[in-house]
Amino acid sequence: MYVPKFAVDLKVFYNILVNYTILRERTMSSDSQQSSASSPPSSGDNAMAQLLDEYMPTSKLERGKIMRGTIVRIEPTVIVVDVGAKCEGTVTGRELERIDPERLASLKPGDEVPAYILHPEGSAGEVVLSLARAVQEEDWLKAEDLLECQSVIELEVVDANRGGLLVRLGKIRGFVPASQLAPSRGIPRISDPACTDALCSIVNCSLKLKVIEANRERNRLILSERAALFIQREDEEKEFLASLKQGEIKKGKVSNLTDFGAFVNLGGMDGLLHLSEISWYPVEHPSHVLEIGQEVEVMVLNINHERRQVALSTKRLEADPWTTVSERYEEGQLVEGRITRLTKWGAFARLVDDEAIEGLIHISELDAERVVHPRDVVKPGQSVTLRIVRMEPERRRLGLSIKQVADGEQADGDWKADYAASAQPPMDSPMASAFDEAVKG
Repeated sequence: MYVPKFAVDLKVFYNILVNYTILRERTMSSDSQQSSASSPPSSGDNAMAQLLDEYMPTSKLERGKIMRGTIVRIEPTVIVVDVGAKCEGTVTGRELERIDPERLASLKPGDEVPAYILHPEGSAGEVVLSLARAVQEEDWLKAEDLLECQSVIELEVVDANRGGLLVRLGKIRGFVPASQLAPSRGIPRISDPACTDALCSIVNCSLKLKVIEANRERNRLILSERAALFIQREDEEKEFLASLKQGEIKKGKVSNLTDFGAFVNLGGMDGLLHLSEISWYPVEHPSHVLEIGQEVEVMVLNINHERRQVALSTKRLEADPWTTVSERYEEGQLVEGRITRLTKWGAFARLVDDEAIEGLIHISELDAERVVHPRDVVKPGQSVTLRIVRMEPERRRLGLSIKQVADGEQADGDWKADYAASAQPPMDSPMASAFDEAVKG
């Protein structure tokens, strides 16, 4: 039979008095044999303090506090727990009924358990404890820690209703709104009658979730699969970025096309293939040369770990046309060009059949007469014959002129005249025959 606290307190008080009397007599006898002037303070002066420390509680018992305790004994109507405060607490009545039957059957004397203090001093002077409430409070602490740490946890779906899914985090019931499920699940809107069936199909499945709200006062625990996927994706991207190297060549699939470029899935994340990095030749829109799902080989241009971005290029896998400009052209040569854009200081033109090369026609080279604005002489899309007046391949610059082209001169005619005036190989050589055929053609 359990002895209430007031009886224990009387026994404790009696033991203190008896032991104090014995200890006091021993210390007084020892002190009488020593000089009071030269001897240190007697240990008997601290006798009462030692006894109180031995018998009285060492920690303050407060309502709502969770303490670790050891089960002393288990009876049909009570569980006695030593909460480490030199006193024992009890779990009785309704709190005993709240313990899960399976867990209750597994408990035995000597087990360490968390105990929630309901009342530091009950009606009979005992410490009233709750094991079920302690477990629930620890679950709330875990939920709050998950919320603060932004961690992902895997939980099983135990039920569903019209608005979402129900899960359990220990003894706490959590709710996953239908709107917080992964988009890939294709859950209909709540107003759709098919939504309930779709949610019920997920019951008994395990979901990776993130706590987005934990309010123990309102008994409200909200979780999200969307947020968990976002965190998981972030972790995967960080790991993938750490494995990437600048200049590395990777294979991927085009996942999306935009006006400013294409996104390529590299296996761990998407990288951006900017419009300007698709080809050395002008590309007005990625869809003109790429399509979603297409496999491409790309070079890693830049990695931004902080913003988790990867810049890609396909044109860098090909030879830069500017590196061989000097082999194909020379100053004074006539070429055909197409006007691409106008500025206040001139017009830009790309060479026909070699559109990777774009040069500038300075406003002073547009016409022999003074030109107020390039639009007075040329317009975008217009084809013109041009003379190369300056070449700087290392700076990717090409100077062109319209005014230095004589009336009636054509690029082909100029090229043929230059060829005829230059030293030619012997007439009977194969190379001479090939050049003759090119000229005549």
